[in-house]
Amino acid sequence: MSNSTEMTPPPDWDDDERMNFMFSDFKENRDVNTTDWDSKMDFWTALVVKSCRDRGTVCVNLQELNKTFRRKEKSPLGLATVLQSMARCGKIQRESEFAANVDCGWLSWGVGLLLVKPLKWTFSTLLGSGRVPLEESFVVIELVKEKATELLRVYRSSEFASRSILSFQELCALSSDVCVDESTMCMALLQLQRDKQVMVSLHEGEKIVKFSQPGQDRVSTVSDVDIGIYQLQRSEKLLGERVEKLGLEADKCREEAKLLLSEGKKSQALRCLRGRKRVEKRADNLFAKLETIRGILDRIAQSQTDKMVMQAYQAGVSALRLSLKDVTVERAENLVDQIQELCDTQDEVNQTISTGVTGADEDTDELEEELKSLLDESKPDSISGLPEVPTKPLRPSREPSLPGNDLLTSLPAVPYSHLNVTDEQLEEELNQLTLTDSGYQQKKITSPAKRLEPAQ
Repeated sequence: MSNSTEMTPPPDWDDDERMNFMFSDFKENRDVNTTDWDSKMDFWTALVVKSCRDRGTVCVNLQELNKTFRRKEKSPLGLATVLQSMARCGKIQRESEFAANVDCGWLSWGVGLLLVKPLKWTFSTLLGSGRVPLEESFVVIELVKEKATELLRVYRSSEFASRSILSFQELCALSSDVCVDESTMCMALLQLQRDKQVMVSLHEGEKIVKFSQPGQDRVSTVSDVDIGIYQLQRSEKLLGERVEKLGLEADKCREEAKLLLSEGKKSQALRCLRGRKRVEKRADNLFAKLETIRGILDRIAQSQTDKMVMQAYQAGVSALRLSLKDVTVERAENLVDQIQELCDTQDEVNQTISTGVTGADEDTDELEEELKSLLDESKPDSISGLPEVPTKPLRPSREPSLPGNDLLTSLPAVPYSHLNVTDEQLEEELNQLTLTDSGYQQKKITSPAKRLEPAQ
C-alpha cells in the first residue's frame, strides 16, 4: 500500500496468496464463478469506501486508487470494474451528474471541481464496455451524506447558529475541522441543498449560504429581508473590528506618551496624547453606530418572534373557528333545556323508587310482629303449663312456728289455680323439704361446738 495515504491496511494485506487473487483482473463473465467474483467485488468495494473515509474525502478517481492500493510495485487490475459496479449499484456517482441532479446553478461555481463540461459527457453511460478515465472523479454517496450531516451539526452548534446566512468564506473557516478541502465542503453543500437544508446564492458577486433553522422542514429562498439582515450583520462585524482596532491604537498612543515623558520629551508626549484623544473620539462615534445597528438587529429579531406568535395566533383562530363551525347559541340552549328535562325526569323516577322501598319496609315490620307472636305460641308445654308468679303478699300463717318456718316463708305462695299434680308427686316434694329442713337445723346446732374446740 502506498505510503502517501493514512489508511489502515486490511488484516489479510500481507497474505500473498490471497492478495494475488485480489489483484488479478475480473473475469469477463461473472457467471463463470459467481462466488469468486462477488468475493473480490465486496473486498474492493469496502476498501474503496474505507480509504476515502480514512482520508476524510468524499471523492475518488481511478488514478488515486491505483496509487493508494499499490502493493509490491503492483496495482490492482480490476479497479475500473469495481468503479463501474459501484456506479451501477448507486454507491458512487460522477461529480458532474451529482451536481446536475441538484441544481444547474451550482455548475457555475469555480471551485476547481471541473463541473463545466458538455452535457453529453455529464449524462454519458458508465456501464458496458466504456473505459473509465483515470482522472474522472466520483462522489461516494454514503460519505457525502455523512459529511453533510456533520457540517449541519457544526453550524448549529457554533456561534453563527443565530444567523441564517453565512458567507462562503465564513463557512469555509467554520468547517475546516470537518472538511479537509474546499471541494469536500462543496460536495457536502450540494447534498444539503438536495436535502433542502441550505440555499446557495450570489450577492454582489459573493457566494452566500442560507441554512434552515430549527423547526423548519426545509430552507426558504433568500429574500430581500434576508439580504438586509445579512448586510446589517456584516456591518456590525466590520464596525466591531474597527472599534477594537481603534482601541488598540489608543492604548498604543498612551504607552508611547508614557515612554516619551520618561525620556523628558514632554511636547512629543502631548502630541501622542492628543492623537489618543482623536482616536478615542473616532472609536466612540463608531461604537455609537455599532450600538444603533445592534438595536436594529434586536428589533428585527423581536419582529420575527412577533411574526411567529402572530402566525400561531392565526392558526389557533382558524382551528377554533373550524371546531365551532356547527356550534350556535340556540343549539347550546336547546341542549341545556334537554339536559334539565332529563334531570327532572330522573328525580321523579328516584322519588318513585324511594316511595316503593318505604312501603316495603312497613310490610316488613308487620311481618316481624306476626313472626314474634308465632314464636311465643310455639314455646314448649313444660314452660307454658306453669302458673304465673303471684304478685300479692303472703298471708300470715296461724300455725305455730316450726324450725323450718324461715325457709318456708321465703317460698312463694301456693297458687290457687288448679294444677295437674298427683298425690304421689306432692308426697315426694314434701319429703325433700323435710330432709332439707333437718339438715339445716343440724348445721345450726353443730356450728357452735366447732367454735368451742380447743386449738390443736
